[in-house]
Amino acid sequence: MEIRGSCLGFNALIAVALTALAPADSRQAAPAPPSVLFDGLFRDVADAGIFKDFKSFADAVPKQTPSAILADYRNVHPASPAALQRFVTAHFIFGVNTDTAPTPPRGLPLAAHIAALWPHLTRQTAAPPTFGSALPLPRPYVVPGGRFHELYYWDSYFTMLGFGPAQTALRRDMIADFVSELHTYGHIPNGNRTYYLSRSQPPFFFKMVALTAPGDEAKAFARFLPELRIEYAWWMDGSRQAAPERPSHHVVMMPDRSLLNRYWDERDSPRDESYPEDVRIAANSRRNPADVYRNLRAAAESGWDFSSRWLADGAHPETIQTADIVPADLNSILFGLEQAIGEGCARKHDNSCARDFAKRAHARAVSMRKFQWNGKWFDDYRWTDGKHPDHESAAMLYPLFVSLASAAEARSTAMIASADLVKRGGLVTTTIRTGQQWDAPNGWAPLQWIAVMGLKNYGDDRLARTVACRWLATVSREYRRSGKLVEKYDVEADRPGGGGEYPLQDGFGWTNGVTMALLTLYPHCGR
Repeated sequence: MEIRGSCLGFNALIAVALTALAPADSRQAAPAPPSVLFDGLFRDVADAGIFKDFKSFADAVPKQTPSAILADYRNVHPASPAALQRFVTAHFIFGVNTDTAPTPPRGLPLAAHIAALWPHLTRQTAAPPTFGSALPLPRPYVVPGGRFHELYYWDSYFTMLGFGPAQTALRRDMIADFVSELHTYGHIPNGNRTYYLSRSQPPFFFKMVALTAPGDEAKAFARFLPELRIEYAWWMDGSRQAAPERPSHHVVMMPDRSLLNRYWDERDSPRDESYPEDVRIAANSRRNPADVYRNLRAAAESGWDFSSRWLADGAHPETIQTADIVPADLNSILFGLEQAIGEGCARKHDNSCARDFAKRAHARAVSMRKFQWNGKWFDDYRWTDGKHPDHESAAMLYPLFVSLASAAEARSTAMIASADLVKRGGLVTTTIRTGQQWDAPNGWAPLQWIAVMGLKNYGDDRLARTVACRWLATVSREYRRSGKLVEKYDVEADRPGGGGEYPLQDGFGWTNGVTMALLTLYPHCGR
């Protein structure tokens, strides 16, 4: 029976989400990704180079059981790439769940176009095809668009920012989906694919639930306290095993024995969705392939895949070292999560819990100030050698977004950002040009929002408005030219962005959401 979110109380909706997949707090063993289910065949298809975008094969749905397909493969043993492509085409269905609603008509005002896109980008996978990589979710959700036709974790917070009253039920549906994942898998995966289960993404769930209680965020944190604590426990797993110079999972014990976090992935094999690219990078690196794969995967968890932030030489993916870095943005978000849990506990009158998480947040802030403040901004920190990369990036604005920085630290950060990161079209991601998509000259919607709200937190309304208005002007100009909102923009040359592992995508979930939110704050910008 279809039960729409608008017809249920929120607690009832969450109950539906939990019972749809698994009993509350019952954890399922992670289902195997295609690279494991089709071991041998998967690798051979990657080596043959028959897919321009290998994600299409990772997302394909098998027509038979994996064992039957592998048995047939061993019997047939295709001898050429063409024969292998025929075999794959005969045994898999491609393009599942990529059907789209009609594109909104051209010529609509920007805000009206975005409003018309939400149905276009809404999907549901309550019962995905058997043996495919899609994971079930009980409620509808919004996808980014283009090649990204599943639910993504951190994208969703920035997408939700643009929801209006007509999307209230959809926001609740998406939160219910994340609740179901927390109770089913113990964390929120990168996306609802089996090959994403070994990692998460920046933990913005607490900011999503805050959207359900504007003006009283503690009320939302109390309502979702069990889920917030599940997520926090997952990120802090390894705290007891970590030691100085010996991290465990996501946890890094600093030289003074304080705890900070890093990006990490449970697996050390090529990513299913980028298998050929990862194999090629590892082969060119002359490093232990497992180490390269783990670091590539950790960068994917960061959402900044890829960036000079994660590269030892600041330029080449073969030098990737993501797991060696304690990132300023991740630890800021976890500071925010600790504060949210503390506020939720206080609302529940659990004073012991409230004190505990207030102490945790304070300890993280002290540790970040000691190890990540480089004298000008909160920087990334390499635990392997105790050094700062000194790479200016938009990540420096996260401590302002969660109100971790002191007034003096915020002023110093804003000065650096204003001088080096604010360009004619908005906030640039880094100051380094590598050809990677999370580097100059690209700007990304989520980072504009982080910057604007972080600056506003410290009363720097002038610079916040500058960033917002320049970004909105960039989005508006491209919309007038092409009729599209795209994944990223070149904020230096006033054009769509480029670089990265795949062509520029349009749609696009978080660009839509942030644009709508900024238009609400600054209605006269971007015209």
